Amino acid sequence: MRSRAARRELALRRLELPRPVAGSIQIAVYFADAKVNMYQIRQWYAPLAELAQEHPVAIISRSPTAALTLLEESPIPVVYRRTIADLEGFIAEQDLKIVFYVNQNSKNFQMMRYGRMWHVFINHGESDKMYMTTNQFKAYDYSLVAGQAARDRLSRKLWDFDVEHRTKMIGRPQADHFAGTLPYTPDDRTVVLYAPTWEGDRDAAAYSSVVSHGEALAAAVLASPRHRLIYRPHPRTGVLDTEYKRANAAIIAAIAAANAQDASVRHVYDNGPTLGWQLAAADVAITDVSAMVYDRLAVGKPLLVTRPVAATADVDEDGYLGSAEWLHSRDASNVLALVDRVQHDEEARKNLEFWVERHFGDTTPGVTTQRFHAAVEALITEWDKHALIHAEDRRARESDPFDEDDDND
Repeated sequence: MRSRAARRELALRRLELPRPVAGSIQIAVYFADAKVNMYQIRQWYAPLAELAQEHPVAIISRSPTAALTLLEESPIPVVYRRTIADLEGFIAEQDLKIVFYVNQNSKNFQMMRYGRMWHVFINHGESDKMYMTTNQFKAYDYSLVAGQAARDRLSRKLWDFDVEHRTKMIGRPQADHFAGTLPYTPDDRTVVLYAPTWEGDRDAAAYSSVVSHGEALAAAVLASPRHRLIYRPHPRTGVLDTEYKRANAAIIAAIAAANAQDASVRHVYDNGPTLGWQLAAADVAITDVSAMVYDRLAVGKPLLVTRPVAATADVDEDGYLGSAEWLHSRDASNVLALVDRVQHDEEARKNLEFWVERHFGDTTPGVTTQRFHAAVEALITEWDKHALIHAEDRRARESDPFDEDDDND
């Protein structure tokens, strides 16, 4: 019903929706997901807006609920193309050279059948999750990855995959755009960011610490006169398991109670669309095995990683996680001692510096944006070369008339 209501609203707004001039768009970001996964594309807004100053960019949305949200907040043009026919019409009128993908939605293949463009996976984060070595990487012409650690990970896991040719290292362009207004006035309190992931949809991805660590951890930070808590749970927390939903609600309630007792502390429950200021402002971050580990590494500041309690959780310790500062569930109530240690211990500092460089290379502000733009220029140059080779090719219809056009909201 939500999907149909959103579709009706889009139909009513049809005349006011953006329609890029034919032949004007060179780069598209294909986003087939519904509103629930908007966090995957939001983090790319700022880098894409800067890229659009050099090469016109548009977001293709296949979901009506996501399209409405994108139209409200995206800094670059958004086009809604629900059906295969709609999608094919957009492709026919534009001059697409590159299509970016931020996730592995099954509808990506409805776009990837079109051959006269590079299909490039840019992901929505860097991590050692099993998601980061899926064989789906082979489906793309190229992948833009953070650094050498990503290449090492793919080399270990994927059979017969030409990592040197199929991947380009760009660092973390989002880190050049971390911004946002602090919801508190900085003082002498140590700011602790707790940013857990959701419970996952399979045993191997059971990384969330909300139940095992979260309540005890939050209680310890909230009880301290020397610390401030920023709690940013994954937006999908509790969608599959009510115990995670309960624990998440309990932490949020505890924050509200602590602020009611002393309004000057300004502990923060953060569920806003902007990610960046939290990572930059926190003195210490506590994350689960997730992309948030690597978003924090891109900042180069201390962090703790919660150790999954599920024996089935797939933890790849060949990379950073083999040297991570782990927070076990048994130590959650004593978390402040570990927070102090990772802030001030010299060995912990050197370990952090090594892995920051390994995952992201040079994190000097502006450098990773330059690498992102250089990778795009290289792809366009390569596209121009192959376009000349295939200039006389007959252009056949590449759509599948039996594809489903139903919304996946």
